[in-house]
Amino acid sequence: MPDVARTRDRVAKHLVGREHELELVLSAVAAGRDIVLEGPPGTGKTTLLRAIADEWGIPLFYVEGNADLTPAKLVGHHNPARVLKEDYSQGNFVPGPLLEAMQQGGFLYLEEFNRAPDDTLNTLLAALAERRVTVPRAGQVVAQPTFRLIASMNPYDNVGTTRLSSSITDRLCRLAVDYQDEAAEIGIVDLRTGQGAELGALLVADSVWVNRATRRHPDLRQGSSVRGAIDVVLVANQLAALRGVSEAADSTTRLDPESAYPRLVLDAMTVALSGRIHLDEAAETTPERVLRQIWEDRFILTPAAAQPG
Repeated sequence: MPDVARTRDRVAKHLVGREHELELVLSAVAAGRDIVLEGPPGTGKTTLLRAIADEWGIPLFYVEGNADLTPAKLVGHHNPARVLKEDYSQGNFVPGPLLEAMQQGGFLYLEEFNRAPDDTLNTLLAALAERRVTVPRAGQVVAQPTFRLIASMNPYDNVGTTRLSSSITDRLCRLAVDYQDEAAEIGIVDLRTGQGAELGALLVADSVWVNRATRRHPDLRQGSSVRGAIDVVLVANQLAALRGVSEAADSTTRLDPESAYPRLVLDAMTVALSGRIHLDEAAETTPERVLRQIWEDRFILTPAAAQPG
């Protein structure tokens, strides 16, 4: 593996607020370990891994875990047409992403790890323990030294997931990746949306605030990732152009809930966040009502509480 300290410094330039996680992932991978990254969507797991792979020049093989991920799709299969014409020779075998990653010394990134069927996950045991896989009628594949399995899973999602066996978890390191702090998310949204003017700065700060508020609302089982804040800004910018909301949206108009700017944010929130938030099963409300409450907290209650008297 390349120099870890140099890799850390170079990769850190392309990430926002993930220095600690970067060090831990780099150390695990450089030590020859496979690892599962556990955290909600939109916390930069894929971005972190892709940056490391790009820096090291290692191919990244992406696989989505779901009920349709069979062992044949992961490991590979014989070409049926050629088998009918010829036989089950090694040359008629089409390798899947697992074998390709092993042969090329790449990273196999298995997203939604705990959604894959048990029999599919069990095919990984030999690759994890022995760094080799034996395929009937095709021979044995030995992994290159740089081969790693990097898995990810969402701990808050229990729909369609399975409990991982101890035989799998015992062979993996684990790192919990949570949401970043507000300052880091502001930096991410600003970077992804290219804002810079006064209106843009207001939108970024307000979008990050309301987006983060979805994660602590009592009626929500799961809030929105930073992708939601990015979309709020992008949608609000287009609404601003349609409605003629210009740079005049300063701090004074921002605090007036009847002005054009707060209404702009509310409409953008409804479009960008209503499909991303997940209501608690016992909550008797709607996503739109929850977002309206959060908007009122930002543009009515908070400014009112800050006023003298």
